[in-house]
Amino acid sequence: MRYQITGKQIDVGEALQTHVQTELDAMLGKYAGRPTDATVVFSKSAHEFVCETVVHLSTGLNATAKAHATEIYAAFDACCEKMDKQLRRYKRRLKDHHKDRTEPVELFGASSYILASEVDTHDDEPESLQPIIVAEMETKIPSLTVGEAVMQMELAGLPVLVFRNDKKDGVNVVYRREDGNIGWIDP
Repeated sequence: MRYQITGKQIDVGEALQTHVQTELDAMLGKYAGRPTDATVVFSKSAHEFVCETVVHLSTGLNATAKAHATEIYAAFDACCEKMDKQLRRYKRRLKDHHKDRTEPVELFGASSYILASEVDTHDDEPESLQPIIVAEMETKIPSLTVGEAVMQMELAGLPVLVFRNDKKDGVNVVYRREDGNIGWIDP
């Protein structure tokens, strides 16, 4: 497994890197069969250290966790606990409700745009109905079942996930509703 352990304006020493690799290996060995790589980023926010971890699983899904603490090791340990809980739930769901995916998730290319929000101090009509594109990027749309899409959304901590439905071969959306439930859009 490949590790990328970095710090944003923080020096990540050899001892911390060894601790991260040892703990992630132990935790991932319990739940994830063949994780491909892990990215761990440490940063500082005021007086707290922040640890963000992303683990790419061999099934194509990503597990993401983020934690804050006053000590850098405590921030990583809290992040590792969150990841452990997510992967335990993921494995239980796979075992209980879904068949194991035999092939990796197929990804399709798509364009992603960021539109400027127009902050208008007047109650006038906008000058143009065409939005201003601030950024244009490439993104990947995974080919998943609805259950896998919900798991991916929860593992990554996303509010919305656009995916290609394996069963119906169309683009679908799952999202977290304000009442805590999951919504599914199947056009």
